[in-house]
Amino acid sequence: MELPVEKWYRAISKRRSCRRYFPQYLPQELVYQLWHVITKLNETRRSARIELLTESPDPVLKGIIGPFGKIKGARAYAAFIGATGDEHVAEETGYLGECFILEATANQLATCWVGGTFKAGAVAGLLKTAPGEEVLAIATVGFPYLKHPSGGHNRKPLEKLCTGLPREQWPSWAEAALEAARLAPSACNRQPWRFTVAKNSITISLNKPPIGKLSPRLDCGIAMLHLELGALSRGVRGHWEYLASPEVARFTVTD
Repeated sequence: MELPVEKWYRAISKRRSCRRYFPQYLPQELVYQLWHVITKLNETRRSARIELLTESPDPVLKGIIGPFGKIKGARAYAAFIGATGDEHVAEETGYLGECFILEATANQLATCWVGGTFKAGAVAGLLKTAPGEEVLAIATVGFPYLKHPSGGHNRKPLEKLCTGLPREQWPSWAEAALEAARLAPSACNRQPWRFTVAKNSITISLNKPPIGKLSPRLDCGIAMLHLELGALSRGVRGHWEYLASPEVARFTVTD
C-alpha cells in the first residue's frame, strides 16, 4: 500500500487522544471506508493485522486508568493483533496501528490508544484469533464529545531527544521527519525513544523499560511511521532496518 502522505502527515498535528465520545455509532459508509483501508493495510505487514469492531468497547475496558480517567461513549474500536513469534511484532503492530489512527483522524474521527488497560483475552475471544496471535493493543474510535478535544502535544523538545549530527548539520528533510516523530503518542506519554541523526539516516533507540507487559517498542513503531511520513512530506524516501536492543530501527534514505 502506498502511504497517503499528504493526508496522514496533516493528521499527525491534528491527532489528540480522546477519552470522551459522543455516543453515536459510525455511519455505515465511514465503516466501509475504514474496512477498505484496513484490508489494504493488513496486506503490508508480516506479523500484525487490524480488526474493526463496530460495538461499544465498554465490556473490554478495565475502567478508570490512572490519572487519565475512564473512556466514555465510544461505539467502535480497533484491535491490533500481532503474531508473537516474530521478534519485531511490537514495532510492526505500532506502525500498522498508527496507520489506522491517522486514517481515522483524517476522517474527522477521534481515537485513543489503549495498551495495558483492556481485557486482551475478551477481545481475542470476540475475534477468534489464531494460535500464536495476541491482541497487543486496541484503540477506541468515534466522534469526540467536544468539537475540539482538550490537551495538546506535550512533548520533549528535539534538543533533548536527538544525538549525532548537530542540528545545524542535519539534512534538509530531517527536521520535518524528527518533528513528526516527536509528536507520536506513547503509553503514559513516556516518549521512550531517542534519535541519532546521521547524514543519510536516523536511528531510533529505546531509553525506557517496559511497563508491565507493555513494550516501548510498540511506541517506537508508532514513531517510525511518523518519521517516515515526515521524510516523505519533503520528498525523501527511505527503508527501515530493524536493529538489536537498545536500538530499534534505522531509517536510511534511498531516494
